Amino acid sequence: MAAGGNAIDIQPQRNVFSAIPDGKVPPDYVPPQMGVMANPQRPVNCPPGLEYLAQIDQLLVNQKVELAEAILGWETNNKYLVKNVMGQQVFYVAEENDCCNRQCCGPSRSFVLHIQDNHGLEVITLKRPLNCSLCCFPCCLQELEVQAPPGNPIGYVIQNWHPYLPKLTIQNEKREDVLKIVGPCCPCKCCADVDFQVVSLDELTQVGNISKQWTGLVQEAFTDADNFGIKFPLDLDVKIKAVLFGACFLIDFMFFEHSGNQ
Repeated sequence: MAAGGNAIDIQPQRNVFSAIPDGKVPPDYVPPQMGVMANPQRPVNCPPGLEYLAQIDQLLVNQKVELAEAILGWETNNKYLVKNVMGQQVFYVAEENDCCNRQCCGPSRSFVLHIQDNHGLEVITLKRPLNCSLCCFPCCLQELEVQAPPGNPIGYVIQNWHPYLPKLTIQNEKREDVLKIVGPCCPCKCCADVDFQVVSLDELTQVGNISKQWTGLVQEAFTDADNFGIKFPLDLDVKIKAVLFGACFLIDFMFFEHSGNQ
């Protein structure tokens, strides 16, 4: 989301993922090197790979359109390109999942998302356990663990039960509450962006937002390929930036992912 509330147009990249087998990221895979963000110097106490986040206050997330999903309704592993506001690639994201989990559980499925830097090194891992969502009961709430580097938890995204508003809490590695995310009563809007506000714990001060951007009638109706803009304070702890980045994917699965089998 650009400053002033204006949506930033994200143009999908073509043929970037054509060599990536569904569900597998080859160990020697290196994301495309055209228009990538330059390597910044890593600040003190910053996990390797998160130095990219230390220098920016916005991210653009573009999900690949899958023809198998659009035509056959066959759920595939999600893949994303992540860019800065200058259009330079920052990260590449690939879902790891099995066919049975994707087809049977749809958007509620557990998943592991591998986030690679521009050198093909995995710098962030997102893990979501399988919890059956029931909107009427405060049980089986959604949770996401953010690891950076992989295997080292740096924060969590926890769903909060609310009768009509989507609410999430951002926690640090000690599971201490840091920020909250509050979405609209109806997250499904036609021809408009959908904003999830990042707010202080008392919910009185907005410090950023995660915006699901309208991608057009055809793409919205026939695919689950979504575009997001993420905005956070430039001086925010880089680990919390990474957790907010992870929250974007949990929001995508919870509210905007749909399956042809459901």
